[in-house]
Amino acid sequence: MLKMAILLPFVVGMLFQNNSTAAASPHNGTTVPDRNQIPADAQWHLSDIYADDAAWQSDFDKLRGLLPEASKYKGQLTNSADTLLSCLKLRDEIGIISGKLYGYARMHSDENTGDGKYQALTGKVEGLLAEASAATSFIEPEILTIADNKLADFRSTTPDLKLYGFYFDNLARQKKHVLSPAEEEILSRASEATSTPETAFNMLAHADLRFPEIIDETGHKTQLSEGRYRSFIISPNRDVRQRAFKALLNTYNNYRNTFAATLNGNAKKDIFYAKTRKYGSVLESALEANNVPVEVYDNLIATIHDNLAPLHRYVALKKKALKLNEIHMYDLYTPLVQDVNLKYKYEDGLKLVNTALAPMGSEYLSNFDKGLKAGWVDVYENKGKQTGAYSWGVYGVHPFVLLNYHEKYDDVSTVAHEMGHAMHSYYSHANQPYITSDYCIFTAEVASTTNEVLLMDYMLKNTADKRQKLYLINEQLETIRATVYRQTLFAEFEKIIYAKAEQGETLTADLLDSIWHELNVKYYGTDIVVDKEIDVEWARIPHFYNSFYVYQYVTGYSAATALADQIINEGATAQERYIGFLKSGGSDYPINILKRAGVDMSTPQPIETTLHKFSTLLDELEKIIN
Repeated sequence: MLKMAILLPFVVGMLFQNNSTAAASPHNGTTVPDRNQIPADAQWHLSDIYADDAAWQSDFDKLRGLLPEASKYKGQLTNSADTLLSCLKLRDEIGIISGKLYGYARMHSDENTGDGKYQALTGKVEGLLAEASAATSFIEPEILTIADNKLADFRSTTPDLKLYGFYFDNLARQKKHVLSPAEEEILSRASEATSTPETAFNMLAHADLRFPEIIDETGHKTQLSEGRYRSFIISPNRDVRQRAFKALLNTYNNYRNTFAATLNGNAKKDIFYAKTRKYGSVLESALEANNVPVEVYDNLIATIHDNLAPLHRYVALKKKALKLNEIHMYDLYTPLVQDVNLKYKYEDGLKLVNTALAPMGSEYLSNFDKGLKAGWVDVYENKGKQTGAYSWGVYGVHPFVLLNYHEKYDDVSTVAHEMGHAMHSYYSHANQPYITSDYCIFTAEVASTTNEVLLMDYMLKNTADKRQKLYLINEQLETIRATVYRQTLFAEFEKIIYAKAEQGETLTADLLDSIWHELNVKYYGTDIVVDKEIDVEWARIPHFYNSFYVYQYVTGYSAATALADQIINEGATAQERYIGFLKSGGSDYPINILKRAGVDMSTPQPIETTLHKFSTLLDELEKIIN
């Protein structure tokens, strides 16, 4: 698909993912405080976007007044370079104001999701953004009607159009997939109807599905939910793990035919759009936006297939470490050591992250520290606050980071992760014009994960306590298992089901169960019992409604691992390349940007580097266990 006419704020991280099972905010230790009880220096400064709601309203009115201006350019873009430039500048202005309006309203809403005032402002601006998208939707189809030689003349005679060079080139590359303005309008109008499968999935999975109560570690009945499942599946009590596993997946199994219908409908929607835009497949369509060759996707799966032995070895080691006669799917997430005291007050966590990121160099650390002190971060949980964590880039202001800090090591790692995203936005926005400031997910996860990898590397090198080291090694192995191996399993599942759907096969629950079961057997090996309940796990994965998306978690993690190794071992040279990567934003295709940074994702090498690290960690684990 083509670049969006209006760039919305780039939000990355773990939005809606609850990373903590704690009921209370750690800074008072007992109850979750109200928003007004959070110290001012632990809150983000949304006033950096707008001083108050009145200023927001003023910009809202300004944006509404700009939209009729866009229509004046309709049918005029072929007339002159100045006309084209003026139209693009107007669209940029619309986009920048849109980002500020939406960011201010939505992040205020996330401070307290029960606050109707900012929910209303968010809904209000979403309506205006839809109008803005419609008002500017003619621009790209019209640019594509300009003869190549004429557009080249425009670009050569009008210096300010050079800012749009990559945009024009990328647009031309996808020209054969762009329809007439009338057809594009039809597809745009159809989008609401074709989003029904995803909407139905979300309503069923997140609103209508009711999970049973289970008996917890204390012997009491407790309500199971997706949010609480994480705490149960890592429980040291195996009966609790098994009960949660069976209760969760059997609930999905009760609705397996409906979930199969929504997934089948989503596949049909994707096939419709891919064929209409003249792509050879949905996979080709999904990768085309970032100019990623299909071979990258195929090579990823092939490389993982060639390196499944370490995963099988890990499963066998976990079985031995947990002293199990049989290891089941519900044992996979269990930590090898419990109750390790790795707790950090927020200030201590920041010091740890700062020390671990020393290989990044003084410039990066200076800007990192500046962001922490300049109101970028909203630190603690309060009543009604959005769960999880994310980074939100606002062009022309600065990035913002939402946390729910609970003093665990995971929270420290989340600080490193989300501030990695924030630094990416900071450098990109400071060095790129608006049109190329928006980096894609393919590179976004690299910036965050590089920080995580450096933090873990520091922890493993500087932890002498045996139990703590075992805990950290287990954490790193689990991260690679869940991010590299498991997400590749997801990616292969998508490739298989879309190939079948494109051949006219209906994605029934029985078919999906069978494919999922076979993949789990292949990936986890013969040492594990692949429980029948796992067969329906495909039904609970929301990422499958954003087709061929999850592979980017694997490529991002692998690129980050390779870059972190270079930064540690090469010093200033690798630092300079990495800062250059952050500054690049969306000014080139992600494969090219990462290649200049030092990793070639068109080859298996970065993935192999990550899997070698996995094997090395297994060697350490064996020494500790034995």
